[in-house]
Amino acid sequence: MYINGEFKDSTSGNLITVINPATGEPISTVPSATLDETREAIDAAYEAQKSWKKVPAATRGQYLHDVATEIRKDSAHLIAMLQEEQGKIKSLATTEILFSADYFDYMASASRTYEGEILQSDNPNESIMIDKQPIGVAAGILPWNFPFFLIARKMGPALVTGNTIVMKPSTDTPNLGLEFGKICEKVGIPKGVVNIVTGPGAVIGDELSKNKKIGIISLTGSVNSGKRVMAAAATHMAKVSLELGGKAPAIVCKDADIDLAVQSIIDSRVDNNGQLCNNCERVYVQEDIADEFTKKLATKMGEVTVGDPMAHEDIGMGPLINQAALDKVSGMVDRAVKAGGKLETGGHVVKIAKGFFFEPTVISHVKQDSEIVQDEIFGPVLPVLTFKTLDDAIEMANDSDFGLTSSIFTENLDNAMRASKELEDGETYINRFNFEAMNGSHSGWKESGIGGDDGKHGIEEFLNTHVIYLQGHPEKANG
Repeated sequence: MYINGEFKDSTSGNLITVINPATGEPISTVPSATLDETREAIDAAYEAQKSWKKVPAATRGQYLHDVATEIRKDSAHLIAMLQEEQGKIKSLATTEILFSADYFDYMASASRTYEGEILQSDNPNESIMIDKQPIGVAAGILPWNFPFFLIARKMGPALVTGNTIVMKPSTDTPNLGLEFGKICEKVGIPKGVVNIVTGPGAVIGDELSKNKKIGIISLTGSVNSGKRVMAAAATHMAKVSLELGGKAPAIVCKDADIDLAVQSIIDSRVDNNGQLCNNCERVYVQEDIADEFTKKLATKMGEVTVGDPMAHEDIGMGPLINQAALDKVSGMVDRAVKAGGKLETGGHVVKIAKGFFFEPTVISHVKQDSEIVQDEIFGPVLPVLTFKTLDDAIEMANDSDFGLTSSIFTENLDNAMRASKELEDGETYINRFNFEAMNGSHSGWKESGIGGDDGKHGIEEFLNTHVIYLQGHPEKANG
């Protein structure tokens, strides 16, 4: 682990075995932290923050620029690690590593742009100033689907605004987190500013959520994990920023460019092997074009190649993360078929070595209230439903506990405008695949989360507001 500027094993002696999801074979072991070691990391961050917040923001930003430089220098090694540990195809692994470097540069630039305000007072000779100050110690609880980029998404805004951080990588993908500790050491980030603790959420995540020295908990994960974090954080009123699950609807209108819609939806669905919370998870196509669209979707989806991304560089999709994920996706598809769903393509486990592969799948004739339409699949499966009018499509799209992303494909500006006003999601994509910008705002509605990431709004998550009323005395002023 990386605690207070030093790498160390756990005193427990317990180890977590990391598996390559494409082969099912072990690739490493990492320490499983104890409660005391988690508290040691929190204490280190708490003490370091006292001096880190006094470091000029521009200097803090320079550290982030240095991190970005080191990521680019070591990108080939990091890309290979990401492929091995998480099963990404090479093009996406490359994007994640280099985008993370760009993200650090972007957040570093905020060191000279995040700002306060001066307001007009009702009182004579008074100024009202709103200052922005760091919250203190941030906890970053990371998932396995983007194990490197989400370090950048949490650490970048936290550090540039004067916070320190304790991060817990997923037990499925801790290697890149620890590799990141080496980058922090190499660029000379002061001890205690960044801490990385590996181990189970029941120990580390629980303590990060309820420890009074933690000022903000930023979690990317499941809805259930978010609810547990909120409950624990409530014991000391820590701020929470939660990016949780999604069930993104895609609406395809009869006036849409069908080929564009098909390719965009497939790109969104098989991205990261179907394991991305803002991926398209359900499709609503207007009855007039349903047959043509579904046939083209199934044909193109069936052409996506599946395999070990380290063995085949031109592969279209890699494995799911573990056996539990494979069992979940396979079970959902099997139950949907038994309930009357029709497999248009795919629908089966792919036997490649001991890996966790599932065929890219399109399933039609499913019902709006079915499990496969209402619950997050997190795999390469597209349920397709039909609608008569845009009223119907928007109503079905909004019929969900989730509200992270959505998309609509139409050549009609009125349709696009209406959908952008009425879809109940944090993001809506029009005539394109689902992928957000670093200078935008990534946040969910309903059970998809609280708070948000990216852009100036993501930076604000890591700041407290301090209002200062400065009253002068005219009679003491020299004329």
